[in-house]
Amino acid sequence: MLSKSQAKAFFLIGTVGFSLIFVGLTVDTFQRIPEQTNQKNMTAEVVRGKHLFEQKNCMGCHTILGEGAYYAPELTKVFERRGEAFIKAMLKDPDSMYPGQRRMTNYNFSDEEISDLTAFLKWIGTLDLNGFPPKPDLVRSASPTATGDTSLEQVVLKTEDRPLVFNQMCVACHSLNGQGGTVGPALDNIGSQRDITYLTKWLKDPMAIKPGTTMPKLPLSEEDIAELSAFLSSLKGSR
Repeated sequence: MLSKSQAKAFFLIGTVGFSLIFVGLTVDTFQRIPEQTNQKNMTAEVVRGKHLFEQKNCMGCHTILGEGAYYAPELTKVFERRGEAFIKAMLKDPDSMYPGQRRMTNYNFSDEEISDLTAFLKWIGTLDLNGFPPKPDLVRSASPTATGDTSLEQVVLKTEDRPLVFNQMCVACHSLNGQGGTVGPALDNIGSQRDITYLTKWLKDPMAIKPGTTMPKLPLSEEDIAELSAFLSSLKGSR
């Protein structure tokens, strides 16, 4: 059993020691902030985008950096997930991207405001957040197609072989190997139903092929269309 003087010494040494540890960790954290926040790339465009994000109360529907509402998608890694073209098109005219599906308000942003918001979302996605938000567990969400016997491990690996534009745009509405949206039809067997010529025309202007379709005219470059049509025409139920 400690004497009164020993207990006092133990308390003082412990308090001072742990206080020094706390101060040291605090200093270390502040020293890491510029690098982890990618502060050198915080341009005037990014700052304007942040102010606009707050002014329009985007966190009233979305979450970002773990804070906000849960009505709409999380935005911390949205630039990585959806890409610049999709984000700008969504901000320009939300209803045209998801006709009759989304309830995002059209704020009638100017082109400059859209560029500012996109720059802000791009910058947010570069922050070192120690693994936050975690990437989705595709093994749990994936499921083999009805026409094949693909294992879950193979399904996950094949997502890396898809065109980037497919993972950013197409899976927002369509599914492949059980992953993706449910607004549009699954694409597992689209190559057996449509050839590359039809798919190219469809991607260029869906309304010209099928008036009244809910498929929007996506902001795709000629290269995107060529890559997507080639990829989609190869999907014949074996993936």
